[in-house]
Amino acid sequence: MRRSTRRRTVMAAVMTGVSILAIGFAGPTVHAEPESAPTEQQLADIIGAGLKDPAARPIVDSGSAGSGSACTSGSGAGSGNGSGDCYGGSGSSSGSAGGYASDTVGHGPAMTSWVAAFGHGLLNPDVAPPGANDWNCKPTAEHPRPVLLVHGTWMNAYNGFAYMGQPIKDAGFCTFTLNYGRSNLVEGGGLGSVLPGVMGTGYIQDSAKQLAAFVDRVLAATGAEQVDIVAHSQGGSMANWYTKFEGGAAKVHDLITYGATHHGTSLVGIGALGRAINNLGIDVLGLVEIFVGHAGIQQTIGSDFVNRLNADGDTVPGIEYTIVATRYDEITNPYDLTFLRPGPGARVDNILLQDGCEQDLSDHLTMMYSPRSLSIALRALDPVRFPELVCDFNPWLVGGGGSL
Repeated sequence: MRRSTRRRTVMAAVMTGVSILAIGFAGPTVHAEPESAPTEQQLADIIGAGLKDPAARPIVDSGSAGSGSACTSGSGAGSGNGSGDCYGGSGSSSGSAGGYASDTVGHGPAMTSWVAAFGHGLLNPDVAPPGANDWNCKPTAEHPRPVLLVHGTWMNAYNGFAYMGQPIKDAGFCTFTLNYGRSNLVEGGGLGSVLPGVMGTGYIQDSAKQLAAFVDRVLAATGAEQVDIVAHSQGGSMANWYTKFEGGAAKVHDLITYGATHHGTSLVGIGALGRAINNLGIDVLGLVEIFVGHAGIQQTIGSDFVNRLNADGDTVPGIEYTIVATRYDEITNPYDLTFLRPGPGARVDNILLQDGCEQDLSDHLTMMYSPRSLSIALRALDPVRFPELVCDFNPWLVGGGGSL
């Protein structure tokens, strides 16, 4: 029964991927007269508003449609221009920030494969990964800081940490997670946001405010003074923003990131090319933003978000950073863009997964299902108990040794 359930989950993920690819590659229908492009509102009306699970309880509503808490330079379709405090960086965005974070509801099963976990997360968008969100958990003298698990773009709390969640809990840590950056098409979350399991699509600055509120809630519940953060992709750069601009510097002891877009990404050159064309006055990124959402565009090289994030240096004094990259990262690339340069009072350990472990073929997504990645997190959190790194085969795209 368990294997059958996982097979169905994998099939759901595959079918979803095929559907997304079909949307991307389908050509335009031939008409006698040209039709005007649909607006975001029209697309939203077609798709409908009933795809999000109403069971999730909002934690923070960081903006409302039409107001735009992170993007204050425009308040209507086409008015945002990427200037001032508007980090969307395109005139085609709606100018409304919106977005919210929510609690998880229940728990999903442990997974060793990213594909299986992604499918389960789409069908069950609000479950927590195993081991997370025990609000009765109290830190110990051995492990005084709770660990926050922060997912990436187009991911959610479950499929981001379905592999790592339970082992970190079993190592003696109180672990917590949230679904942040929940947005929709009208709010600029992109077409992916119509899927119920796709989170992390809203403005990253808004998501950082959501993280700030969640950290305070965890500290209040546990009585701890600081947290450690384990973050993937956007989750890493967003947590980095939180430490710099949302009061997180004194509340974070360890920041452990995987494939984080700390210095942006070229998306194999596409992001850099798009930014260059935008700088010539041709708004190609605005068009792309309708598909990938605000957060995706914010993470390209040279964006206002990336430039401000690193304007005063990569790090914050007092925080210990463990920054993990993979040679086969197809999203954050070149992969060394994730690495940080230590500033005064900060310690940085930049790690390439393949250094000393060539059989780890993890890509951007499966690195969160790599035994070596897990061992890096455990060593950073508790170097006395977990001094050694594991080296196992982890395949590209599937992850977890290929077991489903």
